[in-house]
Formats: sequence, structure tokens, C-alpha cells
Amino acid sequence: MILKKVKTRDIPADVRYLLWGRSAGRCQFNGCNKPVWKNPVTQEEVNIAQAAHIYAFSEDGPRGNAGIEDEDLNSLKNLLLTCHACHKTIDTKGKELRYSVDLLQKWKASHEGRIERVTGVDPDHHSHIVLFGRGIGDVRSPLRYDRAAAAMFPMHYPAADRAIELGKGASERTERDEEFWRLELADLEKRFGRLLLEPLSDGEVSHLSIFALAPMPLLIRLGTLLTDIRDVEIYQLHRAPKGWEWPSKERTLTIDLQQPQSLTGAPALVISLSATISEDRINRVLGQDASIWRLTTPEPTQECIRSRADLNAFYLAVLKAMDAIKAAHGESRPLSIFPAAPVSTMVKLGQARQPKADLDWIIYDEVKELGGFVKAIRIGNRSED
Repeated sequence: MILKKVKTRDIPADVRYLLWGRSAGRCQFNGCNKPVWKNPVTQEEVNIAQAAHIYAFSEDGPRGNAGIEDEDLNSLKNLLLTCHACHKTIDTKGKELRYSVDLLQKWKASHEGRIERVTGVDPDHHSHIVLFGRGIGDVRSPLRYDRAAAAMFPMHYPAADRAIELGKGASERTERDEEFWRLELADLEKRFGRLLLEPLSDGEVSHLSIFALAPMPLLIRLGTLLTDIRDVEIYQLHRAPKGWEWPSKERTLTIDLQQPQSLTGAPALVISLSATISEDRINRVLGQDASIWRLTTPEPTQECIRSRADLNAFYLAVLKAMDAIKAAHGESRPLSIFPAAPVSTMVKLGQARQPKADLDWIIYDEVKELGGFVKAIRIGNRSED
């Protein structure tokens, strides 16, 4: 006598192991992605996972089971790993059409495909996310770990489950305050030393991905702190489409170095990439005889940096400009810098600085409440003029 195999809800252990592995222990409901190995409130390690059937176990269950053999009901292909809330959502009576078999199968395939791609990245491609934001009034800042992590893929993936934060969010101080720059610089340098220099020297950190939004002088100073770090990727926040991801199509921005007619006055470098800075605004600060050099592009715009190639073109243009300015003015006089450029280029500007070879830099910041450009910070060790 042949005994008919009795249907059972018990899922074989090997299937459960495979289900956890293919989902990386996260809820497969599209948009949830919650880790199901811990309590989301207390963070205690506890199993909150449930195995949800795509085709229902019983004929009258959600979505029914017409179209699948009994022996496949508890198979890997018919199960989603979910949290309790998402399991309840897809199995609620009356929502069978909303959460159809086809939809759940697509979600499963998408989730498992994403896990396969991420875990298939070469371990050498890991990178530590660094967030630096000052003077940002909006509490919904784009400086967020999840947005940064998404922008890095597929070239890199996060080396840790949290960012290294050198100063995130709004500062109580403003550029109008007398001690603003001194205190902000001290805070940045302290955090950089504590959070990055020691891990870098110990080999705990090897590659950095920089996401920064701050007043330009602070971004430039951050860049100078990165000069001796070999593996650094700097990202740019784009407006259209909004986000940190670099567009997939590379291009190279044209950047021109315009030289002054006279080289007798105080040297100044105007960086006009996102907006045009007229010479009279510089003359009001440095005098009518200022020798104004200019790095610019044919059509300055806030969205001028659209690719890694654009950022690298700016870096090379800065190196060329510094060599030309030093050759024309010698090494004793400081160089005044007036920037109007995307944030990524300011970090890159600082990164391009050669401490032993370049002139001292005096960085100006535009503060409308104070009537225009004001001296913000000085970078270098030469004596004041």
C-alpha cells in the first residue's frame, strides 16, 4: 500500500537556512528591508522572522495555491522572509489582488538579486563613509548614511554600518560671529584627528568616501587634511536628478585659467564655476591693483560638476594654476582665494594643496550681511605680510 504524503506547514531546516541566506536576514517586503535578527526598539538579538507563503499553504488562503504542486508549497521559491508586520500586510483578507503572486515573486527576485550583487563586490572595494556638514539649517539634511551608501554602489560599498561624522547638521554659530572660523576649524581638526587619523594609521581605515556640505573655507580646510591620504573619493550633491550619485555617462568639463594683465599687485585666485565673480568685488577687498587670476568655465552653473572626470579636470586645473601663480609672484606673498563653486570642488581644491610648495592661502567667504567677501581662514605657515 502506498501512503499519501501528508501536507505539513513545517518548513525543512535546510530551506529555512537557504531562505535566511538568500535574503541576508532582512525582510523581503519591498521597501522594508528590516533586519529580522534583532528587536528594532531595544536592538536585542532576537529572531522576529517569519516565512510567508507566496502561493498560500491552503486552497482558501491568500492568493490560493492553484498553479503549484503540494511538494513545492514549502520550497525556497515559494517563501518570503518577512517581519511580522509585513507578513500580516500581505496576508490580510481582501488584499490578495494588491499583493499578487506575480508581485511577491518580483519582490523576492529583486531582493535576492540585490543581496547577490552587494555581497559579490570585491572586499577591496570597501570604503568608510565620511559625513561633514556645518551650517545646514534643514533638519532633513541630505547628509545621511543611507543616501551616501546608495551613491557609492557599485564601485564601493560601506565598510561599516554607520558613517564617520566630522560635524553633521546645523551649527549654532554663524559666519557673522567673531569667533566662528576659529572655533569651527578647531572642531573640524579635533574630530578629524580623533575619528580618522588614528584609524588610518592603525590600518583600520583605508579608503574614504567624502560627502560634505559646509561653508567653502571649511570644505577647503577639510581637503587639506586629506592631502596625504591616498584613497579618497569625493562626491557632489546634484539637484537634477537630486542625489549624490554620479551620472553614469562620463564627460569632461572645460576649465580655463585666465591670467591678469598686471602682476605687480597682490595675487588673487577667483574660482568662478557656479557663478561669476566680478573684479570690482575683489578690488574692494584687495585694492585696485590686485593681480586677479581666474579659474572658470564657459558657462558657470551650480550643476557644472556632473562626473568624476569633471572633478578630476578641476583638480588638474588647480595644480596648473598654482604653479603659474607661484612662478609669476614668487613664494613670499600669500594667495587670496575667492570661491564660487560646487562643494566637491572645494574639498578637491584643498586636497590639491602642496603644503611645502604652495603659497599661503587666505580664503575669503561671501557674507551678505557683512557686505560681501570677508577674510575667513589662512592656510600655511609663512609669516603674515
